[in-house]
Amino acid sequence: MNGTVSIIIINWNGWKDTIECLESLYRIEYHDYNVILIDNDSKDESLSKIELYCEGKIPVESKFFRYSSANKPVTIKSYTNKEISSEKTAPKTFNAHGDVSGKSSHSEEDDLNLPPNRRLILIKNDENYGFAEGNNIGIRYAIETLKSDYVLLLNNDTVVDPLFLKRLMEKISEEPSIGFVGPKTYFYDFESKDNVLTFAGGSLNLNKGMSQSTGFGEVDHGQYDEIKTVEYVEGSCILTKREVLEKIGFLDPKYFAYWEETDLCIRGKNEGYSSVFVPEAVIWHKVSSSVPNPTMIYYMNRNMFWFMKKYAKRKEFLSFILYFFCYKFWNMNFRYFYNSIYKMEFNDNKAFIRGVKDGLFH
Repeated sequence: MNGTVSIIIINWNGWKDTIECLESLYRIEYHDYNVILIDNDSKDESLSKIELYCEGKIPVESKFFRYSSANKPVTIKSYTNKEISSEKTAPKTFNAHGDVSGKSSHSEEDDLNLPPNRRLILIKNDENYGFAEGNNIGIRYAIETLKSDYVLLLNNDTVVDPLFLKRLMEKISEEPSIGFVGPKTYFYDFESKDNVLTFAGGSLNLNKGMSQSTGFGEVDHGQYDEIKTVEYVEGSCILTKREVLEKIGFLDPKYFAYWEETDLCIRGKNEGYSSVFVPEAVIWHKVSSSVPNPTMIYYMNRNMFWFMKKYAKRKEFLSFILYFFCYKFWNMNFRYFYNSIYKMEFNDNKAFIRGVKDGLFH
């Protein structure tokens, strides 16, 4: 179980979630990792707050751990996405006191000699590239610059168990044919409970165009404690190998957000790589806390059609179309309409219809 892991996190106007996620990551029991934080052109105070956190000036409150200043300050190596694609521009470096200079005060090697929980690579994007291309920017840096052996994509609104990465690495390193592994995922807070599942493996029903999370909404009584091969691993936390990404490619940027991780796992499956659910690895997820509801509705439905057109067989696609327009279309429209009555706005319905239209005809 050896190899360098690059952990890639996307931040977009969500610094409070991000620093809690970072603080949980800096406690993990794995010896060889880098954290790459991608800021997708946040318009709030994310960058300044994350810098203050790294200086030890924002104690993180969480029900999953007690904050400690022992690993502060965290040194930030800061780039823009344009700078990492050009060797001519010197990156900005934040020193231990948060001062900024256009020229590095120490070398890349010096940064990497720091303990993993004392360093952060920050890449600032000049626009919001979405989950897919935002992560791709981090993946390219991880593979081309850091020469990482493994890449872990992790949502910023998660908190991780200290052993989660160690358990994932134990499994993915067992066999060359394992391409993707993912943890058991709980709701961060479900009616004051933290043992309610959101994900214990993913399956697909192409006759209905549905991706299904095993165990969703169930209290965990150990009913999903077996390691098993699944059809996909959820994008909130997915570990893969460098060789897999070099063979099948990165996340498809046209999705922008949603369905891209399922697409990645299916492309891997078609090349002989399996996806595996690892229940001993555990995280907690706030579940779409950073995404406006109409935005989620639009991309989920548009990308569902794109995914189906790409992977469904003729009979499966016909079955999907019949199911969708004879049942799901009307059911979802009524649900969004009913919910919109109280808000006196119908953005959810508009986003749903626009997503279906763009998915069908683009």
